[in-house]
Amino acid sequence: MREARGVKEDSENAAPAGYRRSAGTPRAQARRRELLELVTDDLAAHGLVDLSLRRAAKAAGTTHKVLLYHFDGAEDLLREAVELLRERRLASSLAAAFAPDHAQTLAGRVRAVWPVLTGTGEGQRALDQALGLAMYDPERHAALAVDAAGHFLPALREMCPPQWSDQRKDEIAELVFAALRGFLVQRRTGGSDGAGGGEAGFEALLRMLEREEAAG
Repeated sequence: MREARGVKEDSENAAPAGYRRSAGTPRAQARRRELLELVTDDLAAHGLVDLSLRRAAKAAGTTHKVLLYHFDGAEDLLREAVELLRERRLASSLAAAFAPDHAQTLAGRVRAVWPVLTGTGEGQRALDQALGLAMYDPERHAALAVDAAGHFLPALREMCPPQWSDQRKDEIAELVFAALRGFLVQRRTGGSDGAGGGEAGFEALLRMLEREEAAG
């Protein structure tokens, strides 16, 4: 992949045709997870621009051939590392959403999650870059954006009032997810304060959720 697209193109970024892996044993799976955690830590610290197997191998303290034993190439490794970053952020979001020091309503939980999503916590730059990459080259990297929905929609459904129907939870979760994603893009591109950062829209979203909950 060309440098502008985040992952460098080189002959070592993909597993050779016919390359066989016997990485299904518990020991191999544990090693794979260890390598993924180390590469993910590197992405969290430095972003995903210029990611290559050689850079990833250096971060993991191994060789690119060892990574090819456990992963299907740089793009496979990138997708899994971004997914792990999202899992980490989701854990932080859920911890904030269900903390006992705020209103235990959907609006209150969404408000509690907002600082996690807008902050500069672990991997935020890499996650922003992953979304940009998916928008820049959707044919190749759409999964980097789709995976985000797969992580956060179930969490948003969980935040909804338990008495709501499944259909209502699904509809509101999708609405909130789309709105938050839009506000985040606006915030990243339009500034962090005032209308340019999406704050007015976010407050309007919370008022809408309060009315929705009050309706029963």
